[in-house]
Amino acid sequence: MVTAAVNFFEVNFMDMKSFVKTTALLFLLCGLAFTGKAQQRPNIIVILADDLGFSDIGSYGGEVKTPTLDKLAEGGVRYKQFYNAARCCPTRASLMTGLYPHQAGMGWMAAADLGTPAYAGNLNDQCVTIAEVMKEAGYGTYMTGKWHLTNERKINGMVTDNWPKQRGFDQYFGIIPGGANYFTPFIYSNNERYKAPDNFYLTDAISDTSVQYIDKHFATRKNDPLFMYVAYTAPHWPLHALQKDIDKYKELYKAGWDKLRRQRYEKQKQLGLLAKNVPLSPRDAEVEAWESLPKAKQDEMAMRMAIYAAQIDNMDQGIGRIVQKLKEKNQLDNTLILFMSDNGACAEFISSGKSKEVNGQEDTFESYRIQWANLGSTPFKEYKHYTYEGGIASPLIAHWPAGIDKKLHNKFVNEYGHVADIMATCVELGKASYPQVYKGKAIPQMVGKSLAPHFKGQTNHRGVIYWEHEANIAMRDGKWKLVAKTAEDAELSKNSLELFDMDADPSEMNNLAAKYPDRVNSMYEAWHKWAESIGAFPMDTRKYNVRMEVYKRSINGSFDDKLGGWNVKQAQGVKGSVELDPSGKMSGKNAVKVTMLKPGDKPNALAMIWNFKADAGQEYVVRLNSKANKNTSFFLRLEKPDGKADKVVDEEIHTSAKGALASSKPFRIPGNGPYQLALYFGKLNPGDEVWIDDVELVPVKNN
Repeated sequence: MVTAAVNFFEVNFMDMKSFVKTTALLFLLCGLAFTGKAQQRPNIIVILADDLGFSDIGSYGGEVKTPTLDKLAEGGVRYKQFYNAARCCPTRASLMTGLYPHQAGMGWMAAADLGTPAYAGNLNDQCVTIAEVMKEAGYGTYMTGKWHLTNERKINGMVTDNWPKQRGFDQYFGIIPGGANYFTPFIYSNNERYKAPDNFYLTDAISDTSVQYIDKHFATRKNDPLFMYVAYTAPHWPLHALQKDIDKYKELYKAGWDKLRRQRYEKQKQLGLLAKNVPLSPRDAEVEAWESLPKAKQDEMAMRMAIYAAQIDNMDQGIGRIVQKLKEKNQLDNTLILFMSDNGACAEFISSGKSKEVNGQEDTFESYRIQWANLGSTPFKEYKHYTYEGGIASPLIAHWPAGIDKKLHNKFVNEYGHVADIMATCVELGKASYPQVYKGKAIPQMVGKSLAPHFKGQTNHRGVIYWEHEANIAMRDGKWKLVAKTAEDAELSKNSLELFDMDADPSEMNNLAAKYPDRVNSMYEAWHKWAESIGAFPMDTRKYNVRMEVYKRSINGSFDDKLGGWNVKQAQGVKGSVELDPSGKMSGKNAVKVTMLKPGDKPNALAMIWNFKADAGQEYVVRLNSKANKNTSFFLRLEKPDGKADKVVDEEIHTSAKGALASSKPFRIPGNGPYQLALYFGKLNPGDEVWIDDVELVPVKNN
C-alpha cells in the first residue's frame, strides 16, 4: 500500500494536470447526473372510480373485462387492505388533503351545511390540497371528472372560490356536483359551465380530456413533472352506458348473483387476495336467491348489472388511452399510477327517470340495487355508508415501473393503508413541502403515511386509522378492528360495537367483542377521543332528504352564495332583470338588484323563488330588507309551488329610497309538503329599481 501511494505521486506535472482536468470533468458529470436524477421526480396520476365494489375489476376477482387495470396490476402491486372513507365526499376530501374528512369540513356531504365546521359540506380553507402542494413543487396540475367538494348551493350560485381551479389545479374539466346524466350533463371547464354537446358520453369525455392534458403538458412543459387527478363518475348511478359496451354483458349476468358471487370468491383465493380459509360472508338477508326470481325479473336484473359492467368496461378503455399516451410520450416508466374507489359497492335504490326501461339510455335514471351490490362487496358484508369492509375496502393498484421493485410486480401488499396516505405519498415522491401555514391559515398535520416504502417491500408503520360517517364508526389498530353500524334516526350505542381480528377474519364473520371486552373499551375510548378532536360530535343520523330540507329552510337571503338556491322566473314579453349587486348598497357585501324595463300584467311575471319543505304546525315569520330608487312596491308570498292553494302569506311590501325593513305576521304551516317563498316584481313600473337583502325564514319557536 505504501509503494502504491508513492507510485501515485510519482507522476509528472503534465500527467497531474491531465488527471485534475479529468477528475474535475468526472465530478461535473456526476454532479449533472445527480441533479438530473433529482429532477426525475415521477409523474403521478391518481385515478378514482365512483361506487366501484371491492371485487368488480378482474385483478380483484371480478368478471368485468378490465384488461388495462389488470395489466397495471401485473406490472405493479395491489393492496389487500386499502381503505376509503365510506362515502364519496368524505373520501374525496381525505384524498385531496391528507386529513380526516371532518378536518377538511366534509364529515358528511356537500348537500347541506349541518351547522358545525366538521359538517360544513364544503372543503374549508384550513387545509391544503395535493394540487396546491404539488404546484408549489413545480408540478403541472390537472384534474378531470367529479369534484364534489363544494356545497351544492354554492355550485348553483356559481361561487367558484372552492372549485378545482381555485384549489391548485392548472386545468380542470368535469362535473363540480356529485352526479349527472352521462349523456346530457352540465359540464364545467375551469370556471365555466355549459350544456354538454350532442353525442356526448361523460366517461369518454373524462378519459379523452385526460389524454389531451397529458399531451399538452409534455408538449409545453416537458421538463416539469405532471400531477393529474382523474375522478371518474363511473360506475355510479344512473345506469348509463354505450350500447356497444352493454352488448358484451347481456348474457353473462343471467347466471345470477349467487353463482357469480361464488365465482368471484374462488377467483380471489386463486389470485392470493384471500387466504384459503377466509369465509365468504352469507348472502345479504335482503337479497333473494337468484333461482327464486321469475325469468322476467331475472332478465331485468341481469340487464342492470350488464349496464353497470359496461360502465366499468368503458372506464377501463379510457384508462387504456391514458396509458397509451404516456407510452407515446416516453413517460410511462416514470409515472406512478394509483387506482382506487371512493367507497364500497352502492346498495342505494334509485329510480327517477322519465322512462323506467332498464336499457342504459339517457331518459332513464336507475341503480343496480342491493342485489348486485352484494356481489360487488365479495367477500365482505355491507356497503357504501357503512364501516364494515364492504363499505370501506377499496382496491388499490400502484403501477410505477421505475419506482416499484420488479420483484414485487404482480404481488400483494399485506399492510393496510388509507386514502389519506395519497397526500403523504405525493409529498415524498414529488419532493414537495407540506406547509404548516398556507395563505395565512394554520394547516393540520397530515394524518396519512407515505406508501413509498411498500414499493420497496418495506413497512411504513401505518398505525391507527379512524372512521365516522353518519354514526357508523370504525377503528383499525394493527390486526384489530372496532366497528359499529347505526340505523337512521338512531344514536350510536356502545352495545353495537363489534371487534374483529382482521388477520384471521378479514370478512368480519367472528365478532370477538364478548371475548375481549377490555380491548373493546380501550379502543372505543381512543376512538371517542379522536372523534372529539376532529369535531365529529354531534353525529347526525337523520335521513339524507331531511338534512337537505332543514338546510333549505336556512335561506341564502344575504346572497353570500350569490343567487345559489334561488330560482328566477320571467314571463314572456316582460323585460327586466334580477342580478347580484356586489356594491354593498344594502347591509352586506351582496344584495340583489331588480330592474324593470317593461312590466307584465301580473305580479308573478318577474319573480325570485325559494323552494323548501316544511311540516304542518311549524310557525315562522318572513323578514327582509329592501330599498328602491323611488317609491314602489312588490309582493311577498308564501304558497304551495303550484299556486292553487290559499296563500299562507300574501303581503304587499312598500319600499323607497330610504329603505324599508319588512316582517310578515307570524304564520303556521297548514300541512306537510313543499312550499315556496316568492318575491313578485312583475308589476313594478318601467324604470323601477329595487334592492333586496337579508331575506329570512325565522322560526317563531323551535321546530
